[in-house]
Amino acid sequence: MIKAVFFDIDGTLVSFQTHCIPKSAKMAISQLRAKGVKVFIATGRHWRVINNLDGLEFDGYITLNGSCCYAGKDKLIYKRLIPSDDIRHLLELQAAGERFPCIFVRANDMFINYVNEHTDIIFKMLNFPEPPQRDIREALKEDVSQLIGFFQMHQERRIMTQLPGCEATRWNPLFTDIVPKGGSKSIGMAKILEYFGISRDECMAFGDGGNDIPMLEYAGVGVAMGNAKEDVQAKADFITKSVDDDGVAYALRHYGLIS
Repeated sequence: MIKAVFFDIDGTLVSFQTHCIPKSAKMAISQLRAKGVKVFIATGRHWRVINNLDGLEFDGYITLNGSCCYAGKDKLIYKRLIPSDDIRHLLELQAAGERFPCIFVRANDMFINYVNEHTDIIFKMLNFPEPPQRDIREALKEDVSQLIGFFQMHQERRIMTQLPGCEATRWNPLFTDIVPKGGSKSIGMAKILEYFGISRDECMAFGDGGNDIPMLEYAGVGVAMGNAKEDVQAKADFITKSVDDDGVAYALRHYGLIS
């Protein structure tokens, strides 16, 4: 029996085309909650830039790919940080000439060292507000929960070898989320489920990106969106329709969770 459902945001609940949640998904989530099923967000976004849920209520939030997890809107139940040594290594790497835009995500804010055409593309695609630009040395002043590095696949191995306490979780060719090693959406799910007393076999997860793969594998039922890439779909128990074709509602109806 499914007692909890986890939803990625971008490309799963929210369309990249309209930047909105389809009406069918809103109604489906309302039906789940009315039946007593817990619903959770699992996103790479910082809580300050979760700006596209149209007022829907959720029982908890996995943010920053599992680095910060909340019961309800504001009860922090788990936090994991980027090692300070890795922040120093990143600054040294940039100073040595390996320059790329990087967003530094902290507890209450975020900033970027500089922007370029790739950041512009992604901010527009995600309807994501451009963070303020600051000197990269600001990253040494406060704990950092996540990095968002705008470098491409061929650069990734070289850069990540300098960040031994981190791992990359990529869902777009233009950038990757960099999280503390051992952190992922599946870790966030485990923390949320433990808090609410629900087993992993009693949960379902929806996703479309590479950073959703651990979550789809961990859940009792993993659902990949029809717009997900093949490597994501290969890890799912069920492939639903795309977000723009009412994929969330279609899958929930397929499993008998909504009428």
